Amino acid sequence: MVVSQGRSPSAQETFLQMAQAAGLRSRLLVTVGLLILVRLGIYIPVPGIDRVAFSQFVQGGGAGGVLGFLDIIGGGGLSLVGIFALGILPFINASIIMQLLTAAIPALEDLQKNEGEAGRRKISQVTRYVAFGWTILQSTMLSCFLLRPYAYEFGVPFVVETVIALTAGSMFVMWVGELITERGLGNGASLLIFLNIVSSLPRVLGETVDLAQTGDRNTVGGIVILFLVFIATIIGIVFVQDGTRRIPIVSARRQVGRKLYLEKSNYLPLRLNQGGVMPIIFASSMLIIPISLVQYIPSEGFRQFMATNFRASSPLYIFVYLVMSVFFSYFYASLVVNPEDMSRNLKKMGASIPGIRPGRATTDYIGKVLNRLTFLGAIFLGLVAVVPSLVESATRVQTFQGFGATSLLILVGVAIDTAKQIQTYVISQRYEGMVKQ
Repeated sequence: MVVSQGRSPSAQETFLQMAQAAGLRSRLLVTVGLLILVRLGIYIPVPGIDRVAFSQFVQGGGAGGVLGFLDIIGGGGLSLVGIFALGILPFINASIIMQLLTAAIPALEDLQKNEGEAGRRKISQVTRYVAFGWTILQSTMLSCFLLRPYAYEFGVPFVVETVIALTAGSMFVMWVGELITERGLGNGASLLIFLNIVSSLPRVLGETVDLAQTGDRNTVGGIVILFLVFIATIIGIVFVQDGTRRIPIVSARRQVGRKLYLEKSNYLPLRLNQGGVMPIIFASSMLIIPISLVQYIPSEGFRQFMATNFRASSPLYIFVYLVMSVFFSYFYASLVVNPEDMSRNLKKMGASIPGIRPGRATTDYIGKVLNRLTFLGAIFLGLVAVVPSLVESATRVQTFQGFGATSLLILVGVAIDTAKQIQTYVISQRYEGMVKQ
């Protein structure tokens, strides 16, 4: 097959390389095999629990619908109370905690920036320890407060056995995720969440089809509108995830011996959405706190206020969700991109932005552009976060409950990143074949 080395690989070339190239094929098989293994582990039950009653509680909107969202992220493992019920979520939470600590603690920041691969391995090891402790905490809270009404014999032995089973399952899933990242295709943790969300789609679509068959014209119209909104949201996410502002930079002329290297023009890419799905995950995590406090505060007025105003479709909940999504977008962008570091690196490389003086002026310019991009990305994330809830409330179609903004962002983002990595492998195989010829 004749290919052009200057263009991206076509779908035909990609599938052909996946079938013929031994390296790419083995990575694909490892990825698929490990994902199937994790999926099967969800159905291994934790003993001593009435799984049917707890599943009805979760799917019925228990804890303000938060458990339904966590169940979708966990691929149904939470409602099934399998040993993989927590899945990869403790590791994701630990990674977020370590990112915050790295930005706040100079020793960790120095370890990440200046120690190279050895420093990153140390941070990864600390992240595993944090994930282990976080898993024990989450499994203890789950067994004590959520599973207690559904345990056949609640007591210390039940809590200990449940914590051990859930912790072991979560640590195994974390190991599988790292194995996929190392020997498979794509980011292991992201692919595990992607698989869990996709696994819930047949049930959601089946319930929606049943509702359309049994409902009236208004119900069918609401379902059509909801589908159109989801499609438009997916298209918008694709454009925003790939959207970048290219700031032109020019490298200075260099003379090596008698040879003069002319100045080269390049660009500095700044993403429109620096944080990806993280700002919405942060906002969702913060909104879980007041909903969780309902179980521990005996005030009847507080419970009535939370039940009325902190439902997923209530105006107050949507407003708070929107504000927190915008706030965390700016917060996470400040963690990911540092204009001062970028300006310093440009100066070290002998590069500059046309019309902007090196040093403080470059830092201010990059910060100004970054603030504008972050504002646009934050507004988009806020709209993505609240629009599905608003449409569900307007159309009264609740079959997609829990399957909202975060799920869509994860699905689209992981699909784009994995496809780009596969294309990178295909391009490397293409050049290897050209060298052998």
